[in-house]
Amino acid sequence: MNTATAADHIGAVILDVDGVLTDGRIGYGSGPDEIKFFDVRDGLGIRLLQNAGVRVCLLSGRASPANRRRAEELRLDAVVEGATDKTAGLQGLLERLGLSAAACCYVGDDLIDIPVLRRVGLAVAVADAAEEVRAVAHWVTAAPGGRGAVREVAERLLKARGVWSEVCRRYEC
Repeated sequence: MNTATAADHIGAVILDVDGVLTDGRIGYGSGPDEIKFFDVRDGLGIRLLQNAGVRVCLLSGRASPANRRRAEELRLDAVVEGATDKTAGLQGLLERLGLSAAACCYVGDDLIDIPVLRRVGLAVAVADAAEEVRAVAHWVTAAPGGRGAVREVAERLLKARGVWSEVCRRYEC
């Protein structure tokens, strides 16, 4: 698939959380809280997409206070958690956003993501995704999940749209 062609039609980037925005590991202490680590470069990539008019959403199989906190911090457009059926979760997001699946990019890493990847206009797998996920993706990031993969997606989409030079001017690149 030609990313430049697809990028023109992408109105939303939908992200899995565990294994995409994080490295997939979950830490537990003696209390009920769990610990996840999010890459700040991914966060800036999300902000850059938002500044370019692309909506960003989460579609996660797990519900987690850490997910919600990160989503609030980044002012994401929508969050669906606990989606054991991600196809139904995708449908709910599409209705909420008023978009078709073809107008969405989805970034996933594991088997539960395959049905969504097969339905969207631009399917992306992170570098360390399951082999079956990489096989159905339109492209695979060079960066692993939780280590800049989302930033890579953001840069590639913005470059394909021809707006990366504007982003660089803003930051005096």
